[in-house]
Amino acid sequence: MERISLALIVALLRTLSVLPYKFVARLGMVVGTALYALPSRRKHIVLVNLRLCFPEKSSHELDTLAREHFRHVVRSYLERGVQWFGSARSIQNIVQIESKIDLDDRDAPPTIFMGFHFVGIEVGCMLYSTQFPVASLYTRMSNAGMCDVAKRQRGRFGAQMIERATSARKIVGLLRSGTPVMLAADMDQGVENSVFVPFFGVPACTLTAVSRLARLGQARVVPFVTEVLPNYEGYKLTIFEPLLDFPSGNDEVDARRMNTFLEEQVAKFPEQYYWVHRRFKHRPPGMASVY
Repeated sequence: MERISLALIVALLRTLSVLPYKFVARLGMVVGTALYALPSRRKHIVLVNLRLCFPEKSSHELDTLAREHFRHVVRSYLERGVQWFGSARSIQNIVQIESKIDLDDRDAPPTIFMGFHFVGIEVGCMLYSTQFPVASLYTRMSNAGMCDVAKRQRGRFGAQMIERATSARKIVGLLRSGTPVMLAADMDQGVENSVFVPFFGVPACTLTAVSRLARLGQARVVPFVTEVLPNYEGYKLTIFEPLLDFPSGNDEVDARRMNTFLEEQVAKFPEQYYWVHRRFKHRPPGMASVY
């Protein structure tokens, strides 16, 4: 049964990859609106996260924001068709890129590209891999078949797909060899190698991997964000200036800086951040679960 389900999903994504982009994007928004009307675990998680992070908003405002987020999330799922099975040209046609650093610099220092889980993160990473060498960290999915498909399709333009559990030595080796590494450290991966620092004023279990890898690899840390453009015009990948004095030598200070930077980006388009994840899954000792 699992194989049949996987085959059907792959067939659907392949079909979506050849349909007009704007049609697929609009379809995703419509399906997202319909799914939001139904009670679900994911809807509950979204609303809990939004209430915690935006306590000043009314119930109506939170509901509106949650609905718009659901629309964007479902749309991003359908757009995986072109991201996973479309040509490099089809991806380049829907993603603009604006970089504050010279991406063609052959003498660039070791670089960690630090991403965040906005709905456009995948297409931004895919676009980058069509033009430049890169290694990308991923977290293994519970569904082994889907994980294999995702890994293969995400890496089909040459990106080296590195499982997050891989030893730091391998990642540091890539950095020192001149291969940039893309990763995202804004999800709750457990208390090991993490610290609790505020995210919109709420204690959030935040990974310290970025600081550690940057220190070991003597790498600069360059944030990037991919946003959904209005009117179904595609996406914009923005690559920022490297963070100054990062790592600082204090993992907690660095984690706070990461979350502060992320808050600034979320404020620009809050409906596009991945509120469907349990960002506050782990809580500091003595604090009750929120989900």
